[in-house]
Amino acid sequence: MKLEGYWLASGILGVTAASMIRVIESGADVVVTKSIGLTPRKGHPGPVLTSSHGGLINAVGLTNPGIDAFSDEMRILNKKKVPVVLSIFGNTVEEITDVAQRAIQLKPAAIELNLSCPHAEIAHISHSPDLTHRYVAAVKNSVECQVLAKLTPNASDIIAVGMAAEDAGADAIVAINTLSAMRIDIQQMRPVLGHKVGGLSGPPIFPVAIRCIYDLSQALSIPIIGVGGVSGWEDAVEMHLAGASAIQIGTALIDGLGVFSRVKEGVRNYLREMGVSRVSEIVGAAWREKK
Repeated sequence: MKLEGYWLASGILGVTAASMIRVIESGADVVVTKSIGLTPRKGHPGPVLTSSHGGLINAVGLTNPGIDAFSDEMRILNKKKVPVVLSIFGNTVEEITDVAQRAIQLKPAAIELNLSCPHAEIAHISHSPDLTHRYVAAVKNSVECQVLAKLTPNASDIIAVGMAAEDAGADAIVAINTLSAMRIDIQQMRPVLGHKVGGLSGPPIFPVAIRCIYDLSQALSIPIIGVGGVSGWEDAVEMHLAGASAIQIGTALIDGLGVFSRVKEGVRNYLREMGVSRVSEIVGAAWREKK
């Protein structure tokens, strides 16, 4: 699968085949499913979502039907020839390997490893280069497809984590996952979310995503798939300039599925105005030496 274009990010409308087909029909090039684990998971008690400063904080808790039950949705998507990246997670190396081996039977275009959800047990994985290497290597050694490693901006050294993922065989890095965050209800004097801490997404995290992509793309030789706060074509162009080959869009879908077509049209117009024929020509241009 070519690591380019504009994708549905994991966690937004990636639960049912029907919703993902709608996203593709609205202009997305690829859909990334909600993160799927080995067994069904209910997630955290509510409230699980709140708005904050133009973004969202969620603590859903990786709710999912389990990899075996998800096969029904994948069967429909494959029949419709929808390009699907299957996002998976596991609490141990053995568990994520098991999920990956089951996932590959569902014939996704690629597998995205969620190593970094800030409101679940797996949050610690991509804080550690060693753990990241172990998880990525285990999956790469057990499946024959592209494996994408999704990293957290909450790590103290995201470059070291990215290098570990690349060394373990990751085909690309997905940067970034949500930021650990919370809100407090000033009337009840208690945290708003049932889980207290959630993951912040949307426009507030965009500058953080740009910084992480900018740094990672200079340190690594594998592609970077950018995600985090993109809501318009200007954001997409900026993310490409920082070093993202492909871009995922999630929270912006709150304003409608038309975001994909608007972003693609805007980027095409920008390239035309700049006298550039392909997106690949501007990827990393913000740090590459001009010829």
